[in-house]
Formats: sequence, structure tokens, C-alpha cells
Amino acid sequence: MKIGAFLFGGVEMDDAGAGPPAPTDRRYTSAEAWRASEQMLEMGVLADTLGYDSYWLTEHHFQYEGYEVVPNGLMFGAILAERTERIRIGTMFNIVGQWHPLRMAEDFATLHNISGGRAILGVGRGTVPREAQALGTDIGSFDNPDSAEADRLNRQQFNEAMEVIDLALNNERFSYKGEVFEFPPPGIPDRGGFVEDLTLFPRPMHPYESWQAITSPPTLESVPLTGRGGVFWLKHYSFAKMFWDRYAELHDEAHGGTLAPGAKRTLVVTPWIADSKEQAMAEVRDGHDEFWKFLGPYGWSRGYMGPDGKPSAPGLIPTLEESIDNKTWLVGTAEDVLEGIEFYREYLGGLENLVIFPNMPGDKYSATAEQLQRFAEEVMPKLQ
Repeated sequence: MKIGAFLFGGVEMDDAGAGPPAPTDRRYTSAEAWRASEQMLEMGVLADTLGYDSYWLTEHHFQYEGYEVVPNGLMFGAILAERTERIRIGTMFNIVGQWHPLRMAEDFATLHNISGGRAILGVGRGTVPREAQALGTDIGSFDNPDSAEADRLNRQQFNEAMEVIDLALNNERFSYKGEVFEFPPPGIPDRGGFVEDLTLFPRPMHPYESWQAITSPPTLESVPLTGRGGVFWLKHYSFAKMFWDRYAELHDEAHGGTLAPGAKRTLVVTPWIADSKEQAMAEVRDGHDEFWKFLGPYGWSRGYMGPDGKPSAPGLIPTLEESIDNKTWLVGTAEDVLEGIEFYREYLGGLENLVIFPNMPGDKYSATAEQLQRFAEEVMPKLQ
């Protein structure tokens, strides 16, 4: 089993939890945000030393509230690559609509090559209107009629951008004409002629993996057709199973053959280890509650199960007990966490790629380091 670690990259907070302050009432300085970036690098070096297979960053912008302060995972990854030896480096996720697709392809290829083939291409459509609308796109949700047009436009822009990125990374020469993008634009003069196609420099000098976030049914129906791997997080275990199996079904139909159990799918879980379950719940509760106070309004809890057995309504702010019942949080002793992961391995019919989220919003990085170490020493050896 390949095991990675994923961190949001937030500022340490002394007041994390379910109550005040409201997320937007906090405002951190650039120096405080940069200190969090330095601590993220330290955690990446630690993960490399501890034997994790991969380390995942995130891309977010303008978050003065201090939750996610790394705006460019590719540039950040290049710095981390110089400080590490073997760990693979990815972003969960590069928000494609917030990039020019050819610049994103160039920057990914640069990271991949300078790291000796250790970069992972993680892509997503985004969730935060403040970021999307300021950086050239929009964002909606398939289950929100008020944002249906924004969702349609975002999907169209994302799909075309990914076609461009794939062409640029994998072909000596390429051209593309869609409704959103056209490369090269027509009529560019060059040395007495006109530009008919483009060549990306650099291109990847090593094979690479590409992964996409899958949170909604429309995305689930499209990703397996592209050949990209699917990443699943924050879903009730029964919903995760439905998505997991549907991905394999669609992948087999599109590409032929039978996908190996667990192949091309990544499960993300949130473990917290202490000497007892009671201690673990006490330690993680404030961070869990801060997580949902921040992300619940963006609809991140849609994958939880509601009282009717269907996905919960957008906007749910779950309790820690609800997260444990959904099995998105695995909280307790090392044995409890191991038992939760083994449940998924059996329930999903195989688990090749696991990523843990050991850093709650506001956590001290000393606590994150302890969680990375305890998982590596007390759980990982029993999963191989």
C-alpha cells in the first residue's frame, strides 16, 4: 500500500473550535502565513524521513483567515524537492480554472524534471468563489440550481484546459481548438510564416501520474473515461463504496480489461492517534470543529449520510461523533486507526493508495509532527 500525507497548510491558532470567532473575523499577517509555509516544508521533510510515499500540498488564494496559505503547490513542491530525497510530491489540488493551461503544464513539467520524476499531477475544479472569480473562472455545484450555469461553465473550462494540458505534456507538437481555448491563436506571424502548432518546453522526462478529485456524480461519470485516477474523501463509507465501484466499472468500459482491486483510486482518511480513544477525541475535537466551521458552508459535507440514508443537505456542520460514524475520521489508539483502515481495505475490495490528513485547521505543527510519526511507526508497518 502506498501511503501519503496531505496538509492544508494553515496558521497555528489559539482559538480553534466550534464557537467564536467566525472564520472571517480572523486576519493573519503575511509573516504569520509565511511561517506556516516554512512549517509545511518542515513537515514534508519529516514525511520523507519517516518513509511516506507522497506528500500533498494544496492551492488556495487570498485566505487572510489563515486556513490554507500556499497559493502555488508547484513552486512550493520544487523547493520541497530540493530538500528531500525520495518522497513524491503532489497538490490536492491544482485548481485548473485558475491557471493558464500552458503555464500549468510548463510548471508541472519543471517540477517533475527537477525532482527526478517525483511530481504527481493533481487537478480539481475548485470550491471557493472568492478565488475562482478573482482568478478567471467561476465555481458552482451540480446540486445547487442557483449556480447551475457557473457549474456548467466551470466544467467546460476545466475539461478543455485538461485536454490542452494532456496534449502539451504528451506530444512533441500540438494544436487545439475548442469553445474556450484555441492554441495557437490564429494568425500569429513568425519568421515570414504563421504559427501552426506549439511545442512545450520542458516536457516531462519521466512517466507521471495524474489524479482528480471526485466529489459529485457528474465528475464520477467523466474522470474514469480520461484515464486519470480518482481521489475520494469525506464520504460516508457506503457512498465511498458506490463511487469506488462505479469508477472501476466505467474505467473498464472505457479502457478494456478489468481494473485491479484498488487500482487508480485513492482514499483519503483523517486519523488521530492517542493512547486512548477518549484522549484522541479530546485532542482532535477543536480542530475537527474548526475544519467544519470553515468548510461546511462551501458544501464539503455533502458526502455525509443524512437521517434519511441519502447524502446530507449542503451546509451540514457535523459533530466529531457524526464524522466518526461516517468513518471519515478514524480516531482512537493506533489499533483503532488500523482497524478503521483495514475495514476500508476489505469493504472496498482492495486499497492500493491511501492518503492521511493529520493536520486540523489551527493545529500546532508539533502536534502534526507527532501524528505523522505515530502513524508511521505504529500503523504503517502493519499495513504493508
